[in-house]
Amino acid sequence: MSDLGHYNRAASQGVRVFPARFFSVSNGANLGDPVSDASEMMLDDIYQLSPDAARLRLALSAVDGVSHMIVAEGSQIGDQAAEVHMDCCATFMAPDGKIVEAIVLVELETGTNLVAATYLMPLADMRPRLDYALVNIDTSNPRAKFASLASVSFSRGTRITLATGEQRRIEDLRVGDKVLTRDNGVQPVRWIGHQTVRATGAMAPIVISKGTFNNTRELRLSPNQRLFVYQREDKLNAGQAEVTVKAELLVNGDSVTRSDGGFVDYYQILFDNHEFIFAEGIATESMTIDHRTSPALPREVQERIGFNSMTRGGPHPKDITEGMLDSAIAADLIRKASLL
Repeated sequence: MSDLGHYNRAASQGVRVFPARFFSVSNGANLGDPVSDASEMMLDDIYQLSPDAARLRLALSAVDGVSHMIVAEGSQIGDQAAEVHMDCCATFMAPDGKIVEAIVLVELETGTNLVAATYLMPLADMRPRLDYALVNIDTSNPRAKFASLASVSFSRGTRITLATGEQRRIEDLRVGDKVLTRDNGVQPVRWIGHQTVRATGAMAPIVISKGTFNNTRELRLSPNQRLFVYQREDKLNAGQAEVTVKAELLVNGDSVTRSDGGFVDYYQILFDNHEFIFAEGIATESMTIDHRTSPALPREVQERIGFNSMTRGGPHPKDITEGMLDSAIAADLIRKASLL
């Protein structure tokens, strides 16, 4: 049974999933069965997504000392505090040869090892009534795949403000470089990660256009990355001046868009603590190490820095969550509230 006393609110993350009933075998050994855990799935089975399928928000939180997560407050599905395990990464192939990877998550009944629910988390878009052949089941790396989603990242070319005021591209940063942080002055870079991924679905970068927040160049960053906002007026109805908001919640199809297609070079930057740094002049969070993100880091980095002591290096602003903000006007509200 999970202990809510270990609930880490700073590590909460919402992911979009399909309940298993929406993705079933249309042809094959498990005909009619919904997607299940790795022990039940059969290679070459053909799956289809139901026409009425809806992706729901599953809120997850890290738990100290264990590898699983728990259903967090505010989740649209699942029982709060129930254990959620990443069972496998399944690979499907569409008729046109397009490959779609998806993480299978399993929720357990509280206090037991019985499966209460199964969820499919595609890493790219899936279309209803289209045949998807199961071509691979990988039980070795679902946590690493999930860690890639949870790890906040900047795209190649993003300029980071150094202690001297210099704007340096993130790919040119080195360990030990001194970066200006919002809350703790000058801090040295401890680690920089890099990965090249398909810019589709959950991995497609969010593009904040030039001038949206008085930035002189566009900013491309991962969807889950939070921006820091200091409100001079509480136009967001947050009840406090300091707030954070995920980049994906700002998408309005105009000044903030999702760049879907091709590949993207993502860079992660790590300090001794979770900081807000200035990327293209916008206060944006750095990577933090917890049970969600640690599999994305080399083991020697985990051992050298450790996530048990990593905390946010400053005040704890209120996080603006989905439903609190109308995406169509979010960017304009933030600009007016903060005059960034």
